[in-house]
Order: sequence, then structure tokens, then C-alpha cells
Amino acid sequence: MPQQSPAKSNRYVRLVPLIVILVVSLLGAFLLRDQLSFEALRDNRDTLIEFRDSHYLATMLGFMLIYTVIVTFSLPGAAIASITGGFLFTMFPGVVLNIVAATTGATLIFLAARWGIGASISERMENSAGLLKKVKAGIDDNQWSFLLMVRLVPVFPFFLVNLALSTVGVPLNRFAITTFLGIIPGSVVYTSVGAGVGEVLERGESPNLGIIFEPHILFPILGLAVLAALPMIAKSFKKEAKV
Repeated sequence: MPQQSPAKSNRYVRLVPLIVILVVSLLGAFLLRDQLSFEALRDNRDTLIEFRDSHYLATMLGFMLIYTVIVTFSLPGAAIASITGGFLFTMFPGVVLNIVAATTGATLIFLAARWGIGASISERMENSAGLLKKVKAGIDDNQWSFLLMVRLVPVFPFFLVNLALSTVGVPLNRFAITTFLGIIPGSVVYTSVGAGVGEVLERGESPNLGIIFEPHILFPILGLAVLAALPMIAKSFKKEAKV
């Protein structure tokens, strides 16, 4: 009976964490759609406040764990989690808790994807020719700027960005640092919404979850993304000038 080679078996083992994340993500999209929502926060706000006041540190740690799990498995409710952070812990330390938890979750996805398929894809791109080689070389030459830019632009799906970056040879430290810095503007926006959500609840209203796409907020964030892209643009002009 033929046996699988150790290398092939190891390759399958390395896919397990990524497969688990993808399966849980799909299940969560169907099973938790109505559980991690503003309505759930509204219905449980008194219980949450009471528990927070009695067990502040446990609430803080539990919140960060839940938020990290939401991001890691791309479960529905990341925006609500950010708002909950502001609601429970106000602007500070709520924004710090949101940023740290989101960065941790993103890093776990990145590691699972890179361990499973990212490293091999990156190596193939490096050894390829034509367009893929040029794309890989362009990212390598401008990693800091590129990573900050894709984090700052809120139209890029967070989960897909984490997966994509695992395939282009991005070092872990650069991924974590640029993720932490790049999600600060969006985290500040949603945490501030959460800090004032008590008044919204009192009026029987719902918060505007699409607030980050309103012009007075989106345009400054896009401006930051443009600033992050300037080094790439400058390098491109220098290369053209040398040709």
C-alpha cells in the first residue's frame, strides 16, 4: 500500500489551522449573523455594565479575547465589537483594547495563512517571471508604504488583506506594526461612536455603522493613505528618471 511522503504529509498538516479558520468563518457567517449585532448590545447593555462594574479586569480580558476571536475567524460583528469597546471602556482605554485585539486577530490569520500556503506562494512568486515577479519586487521595495496604505483604506476587506499579505513575503514584525498603526484611524472612529452609544440607546436609535464612509471621515483617512503611498510614488519617478 503506497504511503505518503513525510513532506507531503507535513504540507497537509500545515494547512489545518487555515482550514479551521475558513470553516469557522463560514459557519459564523450563518450561525452568528444575528448574535453579534447592535440589537444584542442594546438588549444586554445593563448586564454588561453590571458585570463590568463588578469585574472590570475580567471584563477587559474577556472582551479582548472575544474581539480577537471575531477577527481571527472573520466572524460577523467586528464593527459592533469596536463600538462595544467604546461603550464599556469609553474612549480610553477602549481604543487601545480595540486596536490590540484587532491586531492580534489579524496576526493570527496571517501566521496561519503563511504557515499553510503563504510561504510557498511567496517563493513561487519570487522564482517566477513576468508580471508576478514584478508585483512581488514592487511590494518588496515599498513594503512599509504599501502595508500602511492597504490598512488605511477602509474599502479593502480586513480578512482578505490578511490572507493576501501572507503570500507576498511580508515579515511578521512589519505586518504587526503596520496593522497596529494603520487601523488606528478607523478604531478611533468606531470607539468614539461606542463611547457615545449610551445616549443613542436612550433615544431608542441605532448607531451609524457606515460612519467611516461619510466624506468628513473617509476623506481624511484616504488622505493618510495617499501620504503613505508617497514614498512608492517617489521611488517610481526616480526609477523612470534613471531609465
